[in-house]
Amino acid sequence: MQRRSFFKLSGLAATGVIASPAIVTAQTRFNWKMTSAYGPRAAFYSTGPGSATDLIKRIDDMSGGRLKIQFFGAGELVPAFEGFDAASAGNVEMNYGNSYFWTGKSFAAQYFTAVPFGLNYQGINGWLFDGGGMDLWRETYQRFNLVPFACGNTGVQMTGWFRKPIEKIEDFKGLKMRIPGLAGRVYQALGVDVRLLPAGEIFPALERGVIDAAEFVGPFLDRQLGLHRVAKNYYTTGWHETATVSELVINKRAWDSLPADLKAVVENACTACNGVSEAWAQKNNADALEDLVMNQGVIAKPLPDEVVAELRKVNDRILEEAVAKDAFVKKVHDSYMAYKAKYEKWTALSEGVYHSKVRGS
Repeated sequence: MQRRSFFKLSGLAATGVIASPAIVTAQTRFNWKMTSAYGPRAAFYSTGPGSATDLIKRIDDMSGGRLKIQFFGAGELVPAFEGFDAASAGNVEMNYGNSYFWTGKSFAAQYFTAVPFGLNYQGINGWLFDGGGMDLWRETYQRFNLVPFACGNTGVQMTGWFRKPIEKIEDFKGLKMRIPGLAGRVYQALGVDVRLLPAGEIFPALERGVIDAAEFVGPFLDRQLGLHRVAKNYYTTGWHETATVSELVINKRAWDSLPADLKAVVENACTACNGVSEAWAQKNNADALEDLVMNQGVIAKPLPDEVVAELRKVNDRILEEAVAKDAFVKKVHDSYMAYKAKYEKWTALSEGVYHSKVRGS
């Protein structure tokens, strides 16, 4: 009987029917759902290089079709800002957005998208991938049963669009403005009526006078929304979002169900989109800004220095209050700021010298 069993197994192995448990596991296929905080046709976030759908394609290609992901833009399966909870509950496996949308759940989430007056694109990547930031991000989301990944970056964003010029800090008082994250709290402290609106609602709100000002991303995406058609004062400094990280969150149970090679596929696809998206933003923002100023009558200029100084003062006070209230927020804050201090010393001697000496600016 043992001999017959041996020959039977040998014959099956020869035909390829028998495989080791590791090979069987490796060939398991997965069909997941991804929701998003952005509409299904939103450039940068939902379509184009480095977007959510590009991320999905990269995962599909690298996994040989073993991890299939169905994409749902904002409102197609759940409302724009409910994907985090859907993934946390396991109703979907993934959600795409930005961590600062969830500061109501944990203030620490702000640090993993953008901190006002904080790190630039190179700096935030340094902190996340080599400075302990990713470990803290995952620790922040443990209680939500989510595993986060950095999967995109806009680079420096614009301050926003204003119907009337901003010449002094008092000009903010009484404004109704769309802006998310910690910057919204800074503006609130200055008397601004802050609104958090999905991308698709920004233009109609600005057009109808429901809001007086709006911040979204940068020249290309702002032009796509048509914001230049209803407000001509376009301010910059990038104070509020010096490098805005796109976030992918995965339900912890779903993540744990993946074999090691598919986990590596997801991580590498996210890392690729993190770089590709920022490169896309740089090129397209340069083209769009030229068009807005040369052809659309837009006035693009920095905020006055005294206004920026006051914004920084208010921002520092809010951060200090948040750190004093929560030991874990302090842990994240201290890590971020310690890295930022070292990074700025280095960049002052590298890029800072380049910009001041080589470029002559």
